[in-house]
Amino acid sequence: MPLSTTSSWRRLAAATLLLGGLALAVPLTAAAQAWPARPITLVVPFAAGGPTDIVARALAAVMPKTLGQTVIVENKTGAGGTIAAASVARAQPDGYTFLIHHNGMATAPSLYRKLTYDPLNDFEYVSQVVDVPMTLLGRKDLPAKDLPELLTYLKANADKINLAHAGLGAVSHLCGMLFRKAVGVELTTVPYQGTGPAMIALLGGQVDLLCDQTTQTIPHIKSGAVKLYGVTTPSRLKSLPDAPTLSEQGLQGFEVVVWHGVYAPKGTPKDAIDKMGAAIRAALQDPGVAQRMADLGAVVADDAKLSPAGLQSWLTREVQRYGPVIKAAGQFAD
Repeated sequence: MPLSTTSSWRRLAAATLLLGGLALAVPLTAAAQAWPARPITLVVPFAAGGPTDIVARALAAVMPKTLGQTVIVENKTGAGGTIAAASVARAQPDGYTFLIHHNGMATAPSLYRKLTYDPLNDFEYVSQVVDVPMTLLGRKDLPAKDLPELLTYLKANADKINLAHAGLGAVSHLCGMLFRKAVGVELTTVPYQGTGPAMIALLGGQVDLLCDQTTQTIPHIKSGAVKLYGVTTPSRLKSLPDAPTLSEQGLQGFEVVVWHGVYAPKGTPKDAIDKMGAAIRAALQDPGVAQRMADLGAVVADDAKLSPAGLQSWLTREVQRYGPVIKAAGQFAD
């Protein structure tokens, strides 16, 4: 075969291989860009087994049905949730890192003088998830049998009563501050490293009062190990139908719920935000998740809050609500 003919065949073969490679590259590139192409990390700012972790793991167990990828729950604890929030704010905005956080997103700006992130502006909003009611509890042998008697007892014994909480910035701490403001009585507060130790102290009679979430307290209430003075919702709970609300007992305007929202680093693609939000809504409608939340007294957020705009509006409202209370109490962290 002449040399020129051989060279022509070689050039033709090379061109054919190049075109074939380009043809293969197009679908591979498209596949690489489709979200999600690998597991997703959902960061929880608190310890495994806590209320926020319980909600996160319930969602993570069923979200792969919608996403087609595993959702990994990562517990990153410390500093009232600010360590985890800061890490997510700095994470690569590629759609593979998300944060689930509660009211602490709203209280951090007032609690911490040197916050390294801006909760309102350093994140993309995905969806609110569930609201968890709070319960006001007393040690089993506290003399007061209901809220009116408790208020009378507190005013007569304020210097002898202590109120446990799970540390500066914890929702139990904030609930306690709101309660003291509502009743006009200053009580000694006792911080613990989480609601677990605080509950143990209440069960053991080392402290008198504790304000905590139904996800933690329902078993102890039903067993009679603690005294329940009321729930912090406008109406009674299906999970505790015999438990009166604080408002129906005369403490008007004292309503506290622990709400959970999901966030992503600023700049995360809208496609990832939208698909993650859809997966969250589908998970909340899963019968198993719905029953689990109901058993714990958690209420799925309404449709308006399940949107990015709904979560953003709610967070802004809560920042404005808690700021004056925290500043008036004069409790800050560096």
